[in-house]
Amino acid sequence: MPRTIRRVITGNDELGRSRVVMDFARERRGIAADHWLSGPALATESGAAALSADGRLEPPSGGSVFRFFVVPPEERLRHMSVAERERLYAAHFQSMSASHARVDTRRHPGMHRTNTLDYVVLLSGCVTLLLDDGAVELEPFDVVIQRGTNHAWINYGSTDALLAAVLLDASEP
Repeated sequence: MPRTIRRVITGNDELGRSRVVMDFARERRGIAADHWLSGPALATESGAAALSADGRLEPPSGGSVFRFFVVPPEERLRHMSVAERERLYAAHFQSMSASHARVDTRRHPGMHRTNTLDYVVLLSGCVTLLLDDGAVELEPFDVVIQRGTNHAWINYGSTDALLAAVLLDASEP
């Protein structure tokens, strides 16, 4: 994934005519690049007024988040002990305010469950979707509809896997 990603954001002026509201490049931090974070009013200019800068895993209540994320190859972690890998993943989820999402990590320290409906597309590389029961190998342009299940993204290849995801809050009102 490039270090800098351009975002073009549209809106309407006071006469209702479409226009570019923002056109800028933003440097990504870490393995994820959030493009947009919205509250409950998903499509309107006034309701979707925040570009995510906080790096949280989950969208706000009633909102959504659109992001790219990278899954690095597992081989980069092979030198680590089980305890070191657990500490690495625990710190990673804590940095995204998502320690609570690690409900059952017996199959892999990256397993997590969020109260979201996720639309995920593998853009490049290969990745395995690990579930409590089973695993699915994905190739570029495969789509996953992730419905609040415990899962992890595992890259058994030798190059980074790039994915795009839209996470929709699925909390009960």
